[in-house]
Amino acid sequence: MDAELRSLSRKAWGDLETLHVVGYFAPEVTEEYVDLGLHPQLAYFPARAAAFGEAGPGLTVATFYVFAPWLVEAALPAAWRTTTPDKVVAARRAGTRRALERVLGSPDVTEALAIARDVCAALSPQGRPLYAAHADLPWPEDDLLALWHAATLVREHRGDGHLAVLQTHGLDPAEATVLGGLWSGSTRFLRKTRGWSDGQWEAATERLRDRGWLDAEDALTDLGRAERQRVEDATDRLAVEGWAAVGVARTARLHELVAPLRRTIQASDLLPRSLRP
Repeated sequence: MDAELRSLSRKAWGDLETLHVVGYFAPEVTEEYVDLGLHPQLAYFPARAAAFGEAGPGLTVATFYVFAPWLVEAALPAAWRTTTPDKVVAARRAGTRRALERVLGSPDVTEALAIARDVCAALSPQGRPLYAAHADLPWPEDDLLALWHAATLVREHRGDGHLAVLQTHGLDPAEATVLGGLWSGSTRFLRKTRGWSDGQWEAATERLRDRGWLDAEDALTDLGRAERQRVEDATDRLAVEGWAAVGVARTARLHELVAPLRRTIQASDLLPRSLRP
């Protein structure tokens, strides 16, 4: 992979990722789910899985990967006795649009959207179930929400590839969560949200320690950092096709256009403090 394209694509993906995660954390989105009768702390699962239709816990556990199965089972299929996938998709979009407008106003994203749509058009669905399901949803007519949808497609495509890499590196869901928390500095957030018990977390930590990836203080060793970097590098390689299709110059331009939106979101109240710079 071209080093310049890799560097720029990671920056552009990071910009879009910040735009995308507004749909998970903004209070406006939660309000929309509660209005449908969903539990506010469990709505994440039907919201992200709604693109599959009335998905049950099995498919969701498989494709979300790093969440403890009991947590998924608490949300699904119960959500579909309360509402429908189409209504959840609409609620997610309505809440996200309100949140983005509150924080960003009405920016002109015409050029950014054109590039992002070209990136998405080049993404392959094979072996990417979450991406493929979301790619089958209609594009929003509103430009800002359409840019968010593009961010969602890029995010889910990369995420599907990342799960394949985790498996080829022999990392089970709990181990991947522990390692990811140490790598990104988000251990507290992940322990709170992924549903693993203290015993499961400690067992996963012990397995990583036995592999030499963690030291006696449960910090990453040189080997652990190197192996986690290999996971990241492999994920980058699997995610490059959309960026390669638009090329270095347009990838750089997308980063230039979306980075200010990212900074505004990060400076707002939309994201948890643990996820802000």
